[in-house]
Amino acid sequence: MIPTIKWEDSRVLMIDQRKLPAKVEWYHCRTYRDVIQAIKKMVIRGAPAIGIAAAMGLSLGAASIRVSGFKEFKRQFDLIASEMLQARPTAVNLKWAVERMTSLLEASRGLKLDEMRKLLKLESQRILEEDIEINKAIGIEGAVVVPYGANVLTHCNAGALATGGYGTALGVIRAAHEQGKGIKVFADETRPWLQGIRLTAFEMMEEGIPVTVIVDSAAGSLMRRKMIDLVITGADRIAANGDTANKIGTYSLAVLAGENNIPFYIAAPLSTIDISIENGDLIPVEERDKEEVCKMRGRCLGPKDVEALNPAFDITPAKYLSGIITEKGILRPPFADAIKKAFVC
Repeated sequence: MIPTIKWEDSRVLMIDQRKLPAKVEWYHCRTYRDVIQAIKKMVIRGAPAIGIAAAMGLSLGAASIRVSGFKEFKRQFDLIASEMLQARPTAVNLKWAVERMTSLLEASRGLKLDEMRKLLKLESQRILEEDIEINKAIGIEGAVVVPYGANVLTHCNAGALATGGYGTALGVIRAAHEQGKGIKVFADETRPWLQGIRLTAFEMMEEGIPVTVIVDSAAGSLMRRKMIDLVITGADRIAANGDTANKIGTYSLAVLAGENNIPFYIAAPLSTIDISIENGDLIPVEERDKEEVCKMRGRCLGPKDVEALNPAFDITPAKYLSGIITEKGILRPPFADAIKKAFVC
């Protein structure tokens, strides 16, 4: 399993995903601002991985606070947490991790500050370890929907590199492969960052899982030709009604899958569900620099200064989903009721 992020003494190390697959290189974060920049600059990406990075970044931030009393310590920690929340707006796991770390700090206000710092670091490591176990549970729950010999289409990268390890959508694929189901993966290239061809294809080949890359616009053609049996993607935020934000292009796949009577599943931990947001129209969608679309490796792909739009995510309405695969089982329509029940249990 490919590692994503880890502690090494007082530093946070993460695989620099911008360098893959050509080179496996560790990116070193010594301060919380290093972590924020790593998230913003796509060194690390994927909702669960961003949440883990945020937790570790807050621990680094706590270690840098040099005051004598809890009140001032908490004030400075809250400022760091506020900065961390601005790193990327769509992935709700970042907010979830910040709230979890902040709640832990508040609950330990009676301890010495050094003890608080240790607790925060341990909690960030616990979030990493929990994420790996959750992903494995998602894999087991989701493998039941994957037929023997299935051709599975996935979009972007929702594997070990997008999480603490194992993966969500790719966790389901891994579990099905481990069960000997003889599956084959089709991976969209995923413009403009090419996470599909660079990261998903890399992970699948490392695991010995058959994978074929297609350009994003080829998916509908393959579906019509009966070459795809089901679609599984990850998610960056899921609203209380099941509407889902994921990498740009996911919505198109869901519509095409519906047109061709192909099951379409989202695989994500419960922490990716934001029950405070009623529907997908309220999910903030990150708009990134147009240079990501217009250039590749610093070279212009089209006319100089051409305008471009670069939304990083789109919203897939819940009506297109066959199910949401979580660590507590597969949520089925009506999703509002299923989600509410999952959070009560």
